Amino acid sequence: MGTAGDESLCAPYRVEFPFERTVGTVVGTFLGGLREARLLGARTERGTVVCPPAEFDPVSGAELRDLVELEPVGSVQAWTWVAHRPGDPVGHDFAWGLIAIDGAEGALFHAVDVGGDPAGMRHGLRVRARWAAQRRGEMSDLTCFEPIGDPA
Repeated sequence: MGTAGDESLCAPYRVEFPFERTVGTVVGTFLGGLREARLLGARTERGTVVCPPAEFDPVSGAELRDLVELEPVGSVQAWTWVAHRPGDPVGHDFAWGLIAIDGAEGALFHAVDVGGDPAGMRHGLRVRARWAAQRRGEMSDLTCFEPIGDPA
């Protein structure tokens, strides 16, 4: 630690990534599905479905191309409670959660809205997608997940 008379050296900097990447066929189709309020997963050669869809099977490494529609419902597998900040997907405190979509392996990381009350969150909570009123083909088209029925 310095003394009261020491001055820190500072220099402004900016971190940039001056390139663009296309999302590819699988992710592009997934995002297009969100625009239509549809949740898609990718079928593997093993007969399972991965959601969110990936370009390659996480187990075998085989390329994935066959997309299937899933019901946008599932269960909370893990979560953390956060205080609301400007730009968050909901207007009050909420949880970031890992959602296991019914009929799929893997977990989708997304917001879970239980009305601002952390007592409403729990492992295994059944949830469904809440879609944005205006959708553009991006992750925010799925505003959040919300409890199905009584959250108790």
